[in-house]
Amino acid sequence: MIAITREDFEEAVDDALDSLPDETARLIAESNVVILIEEEPDPARDGRQATELLGIYHGIPLDQRSVFDSYIEPDRILIFRGPLQRVSASREALVAEIRVTVLHELGHLFGLSESRLHELGWG
Repeated sequence: MIAITREDFEEAVDDALDSLPDETARLIAESNVVILIEEEPDPARDGRQATELLGIYHGIPLDQRSVFDSYIEPDRILIFRGPLQRVSASREALVAEIRVTVLHELGHLFGLSESRLHELGWG
């Protein structure tokens, strides 16, 4: 396990987002989604073992939205600091896992399946 400050963790999430191509970043900015960092998942809300969940996407993927979805609450991507730190043996491994987790959850926003995300190396 490696622990970093909340500020450093947020910076790693920001770096992952900054690494995206401009067109992808624009689509995300226009998609009514918020990306939040939480310490731990909530099994009642997220429906999984708290120790295993690194991130989760709650919402309607872009490829399934209609014009009637424009007045709903924003989609949410939650990145879980505690589990990510627990699965990482070094700072470098943690930063890499944060990036993969952010890309994985953004992939769900774009409608990619779990199997496709694993094929891309974001699993």
